[in-house]
Amino acid sequence: MEKIKIAIIGIGNCASSLIQGIHYYKYRDPQDVIGLMHWDIGGYTPSDIEVVAAFDIDKRKVGKDVSQAIFEKPNCTTVFCEDVPESGVEVSMGCVLDGVAPHMADFKEDHTFVVSDEAENEKDEIIKILKESGAEILLNYLPVGSEDATRFYAQCALEAGVAFINNMPVFVVSDPEWDAKFREKGIPTVGDDIKAQIGATITHRTLANLFRDRGVKLERTYQLNTGGNTDFLNMLNRSRLDSKKESKTEAVQAVLAERLEPENIHIGPSDYVTWQQDNKLCFLRMEGKTFGDVPMNIELRLSVEDSPNSAGCVIDAIRCCKLALERGIGGQLTSISAYTMKHPPEQFTDDVARNMVEEFIAGKRER
Repeated sequence: MEKIKIAIIGIGNCASSLIQGIHYYKYRDPQDVIGLMHWDIGGYTPSDIEVVAAFDIDKRKVGKDVSQAIFEKPNCTTVFCEDVPESGVEVSMGCVLDGVAPHMADFKEDHTFVVSDEAENEKDEIIKILKESGAEILLNYLPVGSEDATRFYAQCALEAGVAFINNMPVFVVSDPEWDAKFREKGIPTVGDDIKAQIGATITHRTLANLFRDRGVKLERTYQLNTGGNTDFLNMLNRSRLDSKKESKTEAVQAVLAERLEPENIHIGPSDYVTWQQDNKLCFLRMEGKTFGDVPMNIELRLSVEDSPNSAGCVIDAIRCCKLALERGIGGQLTSISAYTMKHPPEQFTDDVARNMVEEFIAGKRER
Protein backbone atom coordinates (compact mmCIF):
# COMPACT_ATOMS: atom_id res chain seq x y z
CA MET A 1 0.00 0.00 0.00
CA GLU A 2 1.00 3.62 -0.32
CA LYS A 3 2.71 5.25 2.66
CA ILE A 4 0.93 7.45 5.19
CA LYS A 5 3.01 10.61 5.03
CA ILE A 6 3.29 12.49 8.30
CA ALA A 7 4.98 15.66 9.53
CA ILE A 8 5.94 16.11 13.18
CA ILE A 9 6.22 19.23 15.35
CA GLY A 10 8.65 18.56 18.19
CA ILE A 11 11.23 15.77 17.86
CA GLY A 12 11.23 14.87 21.55
CA ASN A 13 10.76 11.64 23.45
CA CYS A 14 7.26 10.95 22.09
CA ALA A 15 8.35 11.45 18.49
CA SER A 16 11.39 9.27 19.15
CA SER A 17 9.23 6.41 20.43
CA LEU A 18 6.82 6.71 17.52
CA ILE A 19 9.57 6.67 14.89
CA GLN A 20 11.40 3.82 16.59
CA GLY A 21 8.11 1.90 16.64
CA ILE A 22 7.48 2.41 12.93
CA HIS A 23 10.76 0.61 12.21
CA TYR A 24 10.60 -1.85 15.12
CA TYR A 25 7.40 -3.42 13.79
CA LYS A 26 8.50 -3.47 10.17
CA TYR A 27 9.80 -7.04 10.28
CA ARG A 28 7.34 -8.40 12.84
CA ASP A 29 4.34 -10.49 11.89
CA PRO A 30 0.80 -10.17 13.32
CA GLN A 31 0.88 -13.54 15.11
CA ASP A 32 3.55 -12.69 17.66
CA VAL A 33 3.53 -8.89 17.73
CA ILE A 34 3.49 -7.24 21.16
CA GLY A 35 2.40 -3.75 22.18
CA LEU A 36 -0.17 -2.76 19.54
CA MET A 37 -3.90 -2.24 19.95
CA HIS A 38 -4.29 -2.90 16.21
CA TRP A 39 -1.82 -4.53 13.85
CA ASP A 40 -3.86 -3.65 10.78
CA ILE A 41 -6.15 -0.63 10.33
CA GLY A 42 -7.76 -0.40 6.93
CA GLY A 43 -4.89 -2.38 5.43
CA TYR A 44 -2.22 -0.14 7.02
CA THR A 45 0.37 -1.57 9.42
CA PRO A 46 2.80 0.54 11.52
CA SER A 47 5.56 0.37 8.91
CA ASP A 48 3.27 2.02 6.34
CA ILE A 49 3.82 5.33 8.17
CA GLU A 50 6.58 7.57 6.80
CA VAL A 51 7.94 10.83 8.26
CA VAL A 52 8.35 13.34 5.43
CA ALA A 53 8.83 16.60 7.39
CA ALA A 54 9.86 17.54 10.93
CA PHE A 55 10.14 20.74 12.98
CA ASP A 56 12.02 21.53 16.19
CA ILE A 57 13.79 24.50 17.79
CA ASP A 58 16.68 22.76 19.59
CA LYS A 59 20.16 23.33 18.16
CA ARG A 60 21.05 19.65 18.66
CA LYS A 61 18.23 18.56 16.34
CA VAL A 62 17.67 21.30 13.75
CA GLY A 63 19.48 20.49 10.49
CA LYS A 64 20.02 16.81 11.33
CA ASP A 65 18.38 13.79 9.77
CA VAL A 66 15.30 12.72 11.74
CA SER A 67 16.89 9.31 12.35
CA GLN A 68 19.69 11.03 14.27
CA ALA A 69 17.67 13.82 15.87
CA ILE A 70 15.39 11.42 17.77
CA PHE A 71 18.37 10.24 19.84
CA GLU A 72 19.79 13.70 20.65
CA LYS A 73 19.58 15.36 24.08
CA PRO A 74 17.47 16.17 25.96
CA ASN A 75 15.65 13.02 24.76
CA CYS A 76 15.93 10.32 27.38
CA THR A 77 13.35 7.68 26.51
CA THR A 78 14.14 3.99 26.17
CA VAL A 79 15.91 3.02 22.96
CA PHE A 80 14.16 -0.15 21.78
CA CYS A 81 15.13 0.16 18.10
CA GLU A 82 18.72 1.31 17.62
CA ASP A 83 18.86 0.75 13.88
CA VAL A 84 16.57 3.49 12.59
CA PRO A 85 17.67 4.00 8.97
CA GLU A 86 18.52 7.42 7.61
CA SER A 87 15.32 9.05 6.40
CA GLY A 88 16.64 11.77 4.12
CA VAL A 89 14.38 14.17 6.05
CA GLU A 90 16.15 17.06 7.74
CA VAL A 91 14.65 18.64 10.85
CA SER A 92 13.55 22.18 9.97
CA MET A 93 13.69 25.12 12.35
CA GLY A 94 10.25 25.78 13.76
CA CYS A 95 8.70 28.84 15.35
CA VAL A 96 9.31 29.22 19.10
CA LEU A 97 6.47 31.53 20.23
CA ASP A 98 5.52 30.24 23.73
CA GLY A 99 6.99 26.78 23.15
CA VAL A 100 9.86 27.23 25.63
CA ALA A 101 9.11 28.21 29.23
CA PRO A 102 11.58 30.77 30.69
CA HIS A 103 12.48 28.60 33.70
CA MET A 104 13.91 25.92 31.38
CA ALA A 105 17.02 28.11 31.00
CA ASP A 106 17.87 27.48 34.66
CA PHE A 107 18.66 23.78 34.11
CA LYS A 108 21.59 21.91 32.58
CA GLU A 109 21.61 21.57 28.80
CA ASP A 110 21.36 17.77 28.94
CA HIS A 111 17.92 18.09 30.53
CA THR A 112 16.42 21.13 28.86
CA PHE A 113 15.85 22.83 25.50
CA VAL A 114 18.65 24.83 23.84
CA VAL A 115 17.15 27.13 21.24
CA SER A 116 18.94 27.11 17.89
CA ASP A 117 20.54 30.29 16.52
CA GLU A 118 19.01 29.52 13.14
CA ALA A 119 16.32 31.95 12.00
CA GLU A 120 12.79 30.80 12.81
CA ASN A 121 10.62 29.77 9.91
CA GLU A 122 7.58 31.97 9.40
CA LYS A 123 4.14 30.61 8.67
CA ASP A 124 4.44 30.82 4.89
CA GLU A 125 7.68 28.84 4.91
CA ILE A 126 6.26 26.14 7.19
CA ILE A 127 3.21 25.82 4.94
CA LYS A 128 5.54 25.55 1.94
CA ILE A 129 7.55 22.77 3.62
CA LEU A 130 4.36 20.87 4.44
CA LYS A 131 3.07 21.14 0.88
CA GLU A 132 6.35 20.27 -0.83
CA SER A 133 6.96 17.29 1.46
CA GLY A 134 3.63 15.73 0.51
CA ALA A 135 2.62 15.47 4.18
CA GLU A 136 -0.95 14.33 4.74
CA ILE A 137 -1.07 14.56 8.54
CA LEU A 138 0.64 16.96 10.97
CA LEU A 139 1.32 15.69 14.51
CA ASN A 140 1.67 18.20 17.34
CA TYR A 141 4.11 17.22 20.11
CA LEU A 142 4.78 20.69 21.53
CA PRO A 143 5.39 21.12 25.29
CA VAL A 144 2.44 21.62 27.64
CA GLY A 145 1.47 25.29 27.84
CA SER A 146 2.32 26.06 24.20
CA GLU A 147 -1.03 27.71 23.57
CA ASP A 148 0.05 30.23 20.92
CA ALA A 149 2.41 27.81 19.18
CA THR A 150 -0.24 25.09 18.93
CA ARG A 151 -2.76 27.44 17.35
CA PHE A 152 -0.04 28.71 15.01
CA TYR A 153 0.70 25.20 13.73
CA ALA A 154 -3.00 24.31 13.57
CA GLN A 155 -3.43 27.29 11.25
CA CYS A 156 -0.47 26.10 9.19
CA ALA A 157 -2.12 22.69 8.83
CA LEU A 158 -5.40 24.32 7.85
CA GLU A 159 -3.81 26.48 5.16
CA ALA A 160 -1.63 23.63 3.88
CA GLY A 161 -4.65 21.32 3.64
CA VAL A 162 -3.08 18.81 6.05
CA ALA A 163 -4.90 16.76 8.71
CA PHE A 164 -4.06 17.67 12.31
CA ILE A 165 -3.48 15.33 15.27
CA ASN A 166 -3.11 17.32 18.48
CA ASN A 167 -1.31 15.20 21.07
CA MET A 168 -1.07 17.88 23.76
CA PRO A 169 -3.55 19.78 25.94
CA VAL A 170 -4.40 22.91 24.00
CA PHE A 171 -8.06 22.61 23.08
CA VAL A 172 -8.10 23.01 19.31
CA VAL A 173 -9.75 19.87 17.99
CA SER A 174 -12.43 20.02 20.71
CA ASP A 175 -13.09 23.72 20.00
CA PRO A 176 -16.22 24.23 17.84
CA GLU A 177 -14.74 27.26 16.04
CA TRP A 178 -11.63 25.37 14.98
CA ASP A 179 -13.73 22.35 14.08
CA ALA A 180 -15.86 24.48 11.76
CA LYS A 181 -12.72 25.69 9.96
CA PHE A 182 -11.34 22.20 9.38
CA ARG A 183 -14.77 20.78 8.53
CA GLU A 184 -15.34 23.48 5.91
CA LYS A 185 -12.10 22.47 4.18
CA GLY A 186 -12.80 18.75 4.51
CA ILE A 187 -9.72 18.18 6.70
CA PRO A 188 -9.93 15.62 9.54
CA THR A 189 -8.66 16.30 13.07
CA VAL A 190 -7.90 14.11 16.10
CA GLY A 191 -7.38 15.45 19.63
CA ASP A 192 -6.84 16.77 22.22
CA ASP A 193 -4.09 15.45 24.58
CA ILE A 194 -2.93 11.90 23.94
CA LYS A 195 -3.69 9.09 26.37
CA ALA A 196 -1.29 6.27 27.09
CA GLN A 197 -1.99 2.62 26.36
CA ILE A 198 -1.79 1.78 30.06
CA GLY A 199 -1.09 5.05 31.85
CA ALA A 200 -2.33 7.12 34.77
CA THR A 201 -5.44 8.49 33.06
CA ILE A 202 -6.69 5.26 31.47
CA THR A 203 -6.10 3.36 34.74
CA HIS A 204 -7.89 6.04 36.76
CA ARG A 205 -10.82 6.05 34.31
CA THR A 206 -11.08 2.27 34.38
CA LEU A 207 -11.19 2.16 38.18
CA ALA A 208 -13.69 5.03 38.28
CA ASN A 209 -15.88 3.15 35.83
CA LEU A 210 -15.56 0.02 37.98
CA PHE A 211 -16.74 1.96 41.06
CA ARG A 212 -19.76 3.18 39.10
CA ASP A 213 -20.63 -0.22 37.63
CA ARG A 214 -20.32 -1.97 41.01
CA GLY A 215 -22.44 0.59 42.89
CA VAL A 216 -19.59 2.05 44.96
CA LYS A 217 -19.85 5.76 45.70
CA LEU A 218 -16.55 7.52 44.98
CA GLU A 219 -16.12 10.35 47.46
CA ARG A 220 -12.62 11.63 46.82
CA THR A 221 -9.58 10.81 44.73
CA TYR A 222 -6.13 12.01 43.77
CA GLN A 223 -3.59 11.21 41.08
CA LEU A 224 -0.03 12.40 41.66
CA ASN A 225 2.61 11.95 38.97
CA THR A 226 6.38 12.38 38.89
CA GLY A 227 8.86 12.04 36.04
CA GLY A 228 12.27 13.16 34.81
CA ASN A 229 11.74 14.06 31.15
CA THR A 230 11.41 17.55 29.63
CA ASP A 231 7.64 17.32 29.92
CA PHE A 232 7.83 17.20 33.71
CA LEU A 233 10.58 19.81 33.80
CA ASN A 234 8.47 22.11 31.62
CA MET A 235 5.48 21.63 33.94
CA LEU A 236 7.35 22.94 36.97
CA ASN A 237 5.98 26.25 35.69
CA ARG A 238 2.49 25.94 37.15
CA SER A 239 1.17 28.78 35.00
CA ARG A 240 1.40 26.42 31.99
CA LEU A 241 -0.71 23.71 33.60
CA ASP A 242 -4.29 24.99 33.41
CA SER A 243 -5.27 23.08 30.27
CA LYS A 244 -3.31 19.96 31.32
CA LYS A 245 -5.09 19.76 34.69
CA GLU A 246 -8.45 20.38 33.03
CA SER A 247 -7.78 17.69 30.43
CA LYS A 248 -6.69 15.02 32.92
CA THR A 249 -9.38 15.89 35.47
CA GLU A 250 -12.22 15.95 32.92
CA ALA A 251 -11.10 12.58 31.55
CA VAL A 252 -11.89 11.06 34.97
CA GLN A 253 -14.91 13.21 35.86
CA ALA A 254 -16.55 12.21 32.56
CA VAL A 255 -16.91 8.56 33.59
CA LEU A 256 -18.11 9.10 37.18
CA ALA A 257 -21.70 8.33 38.17
CA GLU A 258 -21.73 11.71 39.92
CA ARG A 259 -19.20 14.50 39.38
CA LEU A 260 -16.99 15.28 42.37
CA GLU A 261 -16.63 18.75 43.80
CA PRO A 262 -13.25 20.33 42.93
CA GLU A 263 -11.97 19.95 46.50
CA ASN A 264 -12.51 16.18 46.34
CA ILE A 265 -10.56 15.46 43.15
CA HIS A 266 -6.92 16.35 42.50
CA ILE A 267 -5.24 15.20 39.31
CA GLY A 268 -2.07 16.59 37.85
CA PRO A 269 1.72 16.54 37.51
CA SER A 270 3.36 16.81 40.88
CA ASP A 271 7.13 17.04 40.58
CA TYR A 272 10.22 16.66 38.43
CA VAL A 273 12.74 14.00 39.48
CA THR A 274 15.72 14.16 37.12
CA TRP A 275 16.96 10.60 37.52
CA GLN A 276 13.57 9.12 36.63
CA GLN A 277 14.16 10.29 33.03
CA ASP A 278 11.26 9.09 30.85
CA ASN A 279 9.90 6.82 33.56
CA LYS A 280 6.64 8.11 35.02
CA LEU A 281 5.39 7.18 38.46
CA CYS A 282 1.70 7.56 39.25
CA PHE A 283 0.40 7.46 42.82
CA LEU A 284 -3.36 7.06 42.83
CA ARG A 285 -5.86 6.94 45.69
CA MET A 286 -9.62 6.45 45.55
CA GLU A 287 -11.90 6.57 48.60
CA GLY A 288 -15.51 5.45 48.55
CA LYS A 289 -18.34 3.65 50.28
CA THR A 290 -19.70 0.20 49.56
CA PHE A 291 -22.74 -1.75 50.79
CA GLY A 292 -24.13 -0.29 54.01
CA ASP A 293 -22.09 2.90 53.59
CA VAL A 294 -19.00 0.97 54.69
CA PRO A 295 -15.77 2.85 53.75
CA MET A 296 -13.15 1.42 51.39
CA ASN A 297 -10.13 2.74 49.52
CA ILE A 298 -7.66 1.80 46.81
CA GLU A 299 -3.98 2.80 46.74
CA LEU A 300 -2.10 2.17 43.50
CA ARG A 301 1.45 2.79 42.27
CA LEU A 302 1.99 2.65 38.52
CA SER A 303 5.40 2.79 36.80
CA VAL A 304 5.58 3.20 33.02
CA GLU A 305 7.98 4.44 30.35
CA ASP A 306 6.01 7.52 29.37
CA SER A 307 6.72 8.07 25.68
CA PRO A 308 6.40 4.55 24.22
CA ASN A 309 3.13 4.38 26.16
CA SER A 310 1.72 7.31 24.19
CA ALA A 311 3.12 6.07 20.86
CA GLY A 312 0.94 2.97 21.18
CA CYS A 313 -2.11 5.23 20.87
CA VAL A 314 -0.74 7.70 18.31
CA ILE A 315 0.08 4.94 15.85
CA ASP A 316 -3.65 4.07 15.75
CA ALA A 317 -4.74 7.71 15.56
CA ILE A 318 -2.54 8.23 12.49
CA ARG A 319 -3.99 5.27 10.63
CA CYS A 320 -7.59 6.16 11.47
CA CYS A 321 -6.91 9.71 10.31
CA LYS A 322 -5.63 8.29 7.01
CA LEU A 323 -8.90 6.38 6.58
CA ALA A 324 -10.80 9.64 7.13
CA LEU A 325 -8.73 11.30 4.42
CA GLU A 326 -9.49 8.46 2.03
CA ARG A 327 -13.21 8.69 2.83
CA GLY A 328 -13.39 12.46 2.47
CA ILE A 329 -14.32 13.09 6.13
CA GLY A 330 -13.54 16.54 7.54
CA GLY A 331 -13.55 17.93 11.07
CA GLN A 332 -13.45 16.11 14.40
CA LEU A 333 -13.03 12.33 14.30
CA THR A 334 -15.21 11.47 17.28
CA SER A 335 -14.39 7.78 17.68
CA ILE A 336 -10.59 7.71 17.57
CA SER A 337 -10.43 10.98 19.54
CA ALA A 338 -12.56 9.50 22.33
CA TYR A 339 -10.44 6.35 22.36
CA THR A 340 -6.97 7.88 22.26
CA MET A 341 -7.33 11.41 23.71
CA LYS A 342 -7.96 12.77 27.22
CA HIS A 343 -9.98 15.79 26.07
CA PRO A 344 -11.86 14.66 22.93
CA PRO A 345 -14.75 16.60 21.40
CA GLU A 346 -17.11 14.15 23.10
CA GLN A 347 -16.35 11.84 26.03
CA PHE A 348 -17.38 8.17 26.07
CA THR A 349 -16.41 5.33 28.37
CA ASP A 350 -13.42 3.48 26.98
CA ASP A 351 -15.32 0.32 26.09
CA VAL A 352 -17.88 2.34 24.11
CA ALA A 353 -15.10 4.36 22.42
CA ARG A 354 -13.29 1.16 21.46
CA ASN A 355 -16.44 -0.23 19.83
CA MET A 356 -16.88 3.05 17.97
CA VAL A 357 -13.33 2.79 16.62
CA GLU A 358 -13.91 -0.79 15.46
CA GLU A 359 -17.08 0.36 13.67
CA PHE A 360 -15.23 3.26 12.06
CA ILE A 361 -12.43 1.02 10.83
CA ALA A 362 -15.07 -1.32 9.37
CA GLY A 363 -16.54 1.59 7.41
CA LYS A 364 -19.33 2.98 9.58
CA ARG A 365 -19.72 6.76 9.37
CA GLU A 366 -18.67 8.97 12.24
CA ARG A 367 -21.41 10.30 14.51
